[in-house]
Amino acid sequence: MKAYRATIIDFAKNPQNDHSTPRYFEDGVLIVNRKGLIHKLGAYKDKELQRELRSQKIPLTTYKNKIIMPGLIDVHLHFPQTEIIASYGEQLLTWLERYTFPTEGKFKNRKYGDVMAKIFFKELLRNGTTTAAIYGTVHPDSVEAMFSEAARLNMRVLGGKVLMDRHAPDFLTDTPKRAYEESKRLIKKWHGHKRLSYAVTPRFAPTSTPEQLEMTAKLMQENPDVYLQTHLSENLSEIEWVKALFPSHKNYFDVYKAYGLVGRKCLFGHAIHLSEGEWQAMRASDSVIAFCPTSNLFLGSGLFKLRTAQAHQLRVGVATDVGGGTSFSMIKTLSDAYKVIQLQGENLSALEGFYLATLGGARALGLDNYIGNFDEGQEADFIVVDPKATPIQKLRDDHADSNIAERLFALMILGDDRSIYETYIQGKRAHSRD
Repeated sequence: MKAYRATIIDFAKNPQNDHSTPRYFEDGVLIVNRKGLIHKLGAYKDKELQRELRSQKIPLTTYKNKIIMPGLIDVHLHFPQTEIIASYGEQLLTWLERYTFPTEGKFKNRKYGDVMAKIFFKELLRNGTTTAAIYGTVHPDSVEAMFSEAARLNMRVLGGKVLMDRHAPDFLTDTPKRAYEESKRLIKKWHGHKRLSYAVTPRFAPTSTPEQLEMTAKLMQENPDVYLQTHLSENLSEIEWVKALFPSHKNYFDVYKAYGLVGRKCLFGHAIHLSEGEWQAMRASDSVIAFCPTSNLFLGSGLFKLRTAQAHQLRVGVATDVGGGTSFSMIKTLSDAYKVIQLQGENLSALEGFYLATLGGARALGLDNYIGNFDEGQEADFIVVDPKATPIQKLRDDHADSNIAERLFALMILGDDRSIYETYIQGKRAHSRD
């Protein structure tokens, strides 16, 4: 076993709903067992914990002026868009045509995918992300590259091959039959392998024919434990397009509902411009929302109504949405989430923000029995955070009062990849800043 000493924080409940304090040890110890699971969490001065450290001769690593928290969870991002991050000047639909589709065409080449997968996952770990829900391209080899690297790193990842059979370049479209067969093979190979899960991935309703949506439903029925991930109501022009393509449906969400593509393991990216009927239908189906503040601002899409989602008791996770999102950093994403909520006359505390990026994300993915906090038996994915990583962060942290909420707020607003000192995957160090 191994032990780690630092300031330690995690969550058992959503502090926004519960108004309770997080689980917090100013001087704490986290013990990880040989299987990479959490053995014990407590205060360093606890006499029973001290006796166990001594009697078991457990090596202790001390992190001075650092904070240990659970690994960050990104519930929506695009592996093949890594190289087009920070592309200029477009909103969603023209951005897809100008940047996304040409770049995704490169992933027909498996060697190219392997190179990009190493860059992509290195960026995740460098930014403290230990779990992610990821889109590939239409090419099965893109998913092979993605899952191969995730398995090598032993990361908890879900993802899948994008399904598109219309309104995209010929080199990026499949057919309902081919999409079904390729997805089925990928599910058989990767779903449940190590810490991996498959997500059936229609890009969004406009790029799938009714026939392909029916095929997608068949895949979900035949494989009830896999996920589904797609996009919903990101952009006003997109919504009008969906109305024109599916005129017999009440609204955008109703398209997915009509084909049986809703439920507790169905993840919908964005969901910015929902009607009251859509909110209610999402709640009734127990579907999940990925809140993507950075890309929503960058692509001019709109402001996600977090408080409305919470009022409807929906599970919500936070996501970078790279490459529409402009950073792999979940900390920077939380900073943008704060601003999105501010623009609506509300506040987002740092405690709620880091809850959403840890246990909240785990609950959104239905993985809170495995990851998200430091309960005994949880997988030991955690990060060591440096709240004094830059001169201005050090100045702010040195002048913050001892309240952990104020220190975390300064971290949430000023932090980035430099704030991630180390990243651990199941008790093994996977990244070190220095």
